[in-house]
Amino acid sequence: MGREVQNALVSCLRFLPDDTYLKLIYRLKVGKKLNLDNPQTYTEKIQWLKIHDRKPIYTTMVDKYEAKKYIESIIGSGHTIPTLGIWNTFDEIDFEKLPERFVLKCTHDSGGLVICKDKNKLDKKEASRKINKSLKTNFYWVGREWPYKNVKPRIIAEKYMTSQNEECLTDYKFFCFEGEPKIVYISKDKAKDPRTDFFDASGNFLPIRMRDKNSDVPPRIPEQFEQMKEIARKLSCGLKHLRVDFYLIDGKIYVGELTFYHNGGFSEVKPEEWNYKLGEMIKIDE
Repeated sequence: MGREVQNALVSCLRFLPDDTYLKLIYRLKVGKKLNLDNPQTYTEKIQWLKIHDRKPIYTTMVDKYEAKKYIESIIGSGHTIPTLGIWNTFDEIDFEKLPERFVLKCTHDSGGLVICKDKNKLDKKEASRKINKSLKTNFYWVGREWPYKNVKPRIIAEKYMTSQNEECLTDYKFFCFEGEPKIVYISKDKAKDPRTDFFDASGNFLPIRMRDKNSDVPPRIPEQFEQMKEIARKLSCGLKHLRVDFYLIDGKIYVGELTFYHNGGFSEVKPEEWNYKLGEMIKIDE
């Protein structure tokens, strides 16, 4: 489903209650009937959580600015990407005070990303168009991800992060269930041809594929793997399911994001048996 078609569909269907909307979108994207009465698979239970697992703190956890303070309150400072500024509108940004390289993003969605590697070459008009479009979008309506519904739309600038040995940062994303990291995927999400590989909590490769292809040669497990797991445990404590995302930059661990619904719960899980295995890890209230 193309972006423009999706946006038009979302706009037309805003009047639908969450359960009805999710059943329709799930059918369109996954190609299967969504069972919310007795969900069994990972993708079904993700949809169930959207409707039945709602806590006020979730809004803070998905806010790209407020989440940093939340993370620091649990694991201490120094593990989030430094914030260079925060604004309500694009016109408020004082580019003279920003460094030569930085990243602009909105606090309330998963789009609106502007990566600036050279401030002198930044197309401010295009950046403004992209950011302003994002500011007008309430990400909740796209996949009915409740935590985003009441996030205040703002713009933040972050430090542009690079690693000496990598052209593109590697993502380490831990799938935590009841506060225990059980699955991790390693990927270069922003690469031109991203590859994603899944591993268990012991670092053993798993034959799982979701959106991206697997690598021809699986990446190695980093030395900081156990430390990442411990941080993921702390951040996911008491939660049915949370994905804790990390970057490892020149040996230092940074928490990139906290995500409740991996790919919105709309990615096909291959082989199908893993959709059920992952689903068994999410304990829902009967």
